[in-house]
Amino acid sequence: MALAIAGERSGVGKTTVTLALLAALQRRGLQVQSFKVGPDYIDPMFHTQVTGRACRNLDPVLTSEAYVQQCFARHVAGVDCALVEGVMGLFDGATGSEDCASTAHIARLLNIPVLLVLDCSRLSRSVAAIAHGYRSFDPRIQLAGVVLNRVGSDRHLELLQSALEPLNLPILGVLRRQAEITIPDRHLGLVPTGELDQFNSLIDRLADLGETCFDWPQLLPLLDAPPPQPSEPLVGQEQNLFPGPQVRIAVARDRAFNFYYADNLDCLEQLGAELVSWSPLSDPHLPVDVQGLYLGGGFPEVFAEQLADNASGRDGVRRAIQAGLPTYAECGGLMYLCQQIQGFDQQSWPMVGILPTTAVMGGRLTLGYRRAIAQQNSSLIAAGTTVCGHEFHRSTLTETTPQPLFQTWRYDPSSQEAPSLEGWRSQQVHASYLHLHWGSRPELAARFVRSCTQFQQPIAKFQ
Repeated sequence: MALAIAGERSGVGKTTVTLALLAALQRRGLQVQSFKVGPDYIDPMFHTQVTGRACRNLDPVLTSEAYVQQCFARHVAGVDCALVEGVMGLFDGATGSEDCASTAHIARLLNIPVLLVLDCSRLSRSVAAIAHGYRSFDPRIQLAGVVLNRVGSDRHLELLQSALEPLNLPILGVLRRQAEITIPDRHLGLVPTGELDQFNSLIDRLADLGETCFDWPQLLPLLDAPPPQPSEPLVGQEQNLFPGPQVRIAVARDRAFNFYYADNLDCLEQLGAELVSWSPLSDPHLPVDVQGLYLGGGFPEVFAEQLADNASGRDGVRRAIQAGLPTYAECGGLMYLCQQIQGFDQQSWPMVGILPTTAVMGGRLTLGYRRAIAQQNSSLIAAGTTVCGHEFHRSTLTETTPQPLFQTWRYDPSSQEAPSLEGWRSQQVHASYLHLHWGSRPELAARFVRSCTQFQQPIAKFQ
């Protein structure tokens, strides 16, 4: 029923292998549900475009082990097969010192086999030592076989096969060096699907690759196992935590803002919210009669000039927020609410101006899980509440607020790093660099929906 696609390390081709498998399975007419281990947003966009089904993140740090199992069981029900794309190397976890939230951890939780992708571009006989080490390192892992990626020639393949033969470990795929199949990247990873003009042709080439490069007689039986059954309802799925009137919430959805967990949007809809897509890049005003605004992450720095050019859109957002519109702004959304964004080229562009600070792009990457305690009430969270989130950005703010939203610590319990203060609350705005997953914390979504129902100003007034 399901298979986890893991790598021996980052950059070995997990995403290419996963997309080739997904595209080939789709071409065979199968219904495929995909998952992504960890907090990533961009790989799930590619999965969703290939399968036509929302990819689900499996992250026990942002949610819980029980939620990971329940989410997986619920979303594989009724499909033909499922693929779980891993994160980093197979055993690399959230802290680096243990494998919590690693691909291996998720494979154990779900009791599914692992397909290990090996980068063979600079290997011959040593490939056997790597494969043997990964198979023996944790006997709880069901290593179904390997995919040999970036194989240079027939002779190279013969050497790899000869080295692996004594291990009796199936070679389930062989991918030659595919210079023509490349997905462009930039400062935060792959370029999202919405910015790739030739994406459909790319998927066609990946499907061709998938059909010809994998050992389907051995692979398909691995995907035929019966699906697990959810032991309990998903938290928030079977209970209406706020049975109030329906509210309309504008969700920023365009090339600048597209980092959303599907489960977060599900939570809002299950609580009675009608989600209305809106583009800060091109729409001159907010949708009519909305009572809340959700500004997800993305790449506002890449589209800062276009965001600045949409002056009426920025002005409408500012006036609505000043009138009390509940607003949840996450990472890129926080940047949009600043006075300006200063790009990598040092040029500055005006933004909404609700937060009295400038987001400045730099070379330093801020990355990692965070434990956070809310320091004050907001439209999303109550003071004193503890959450786990994830940061991933290359911008910093020129000013700090005297009343920060969060006190944060690195997730690693062994870290001696001092806590930091982060996040802004202004009017009914909750703005933070922390990405939060609400799947196991539906009370956060319920609080935001409740805040939205209390906004009674006619939004047309701010258009």
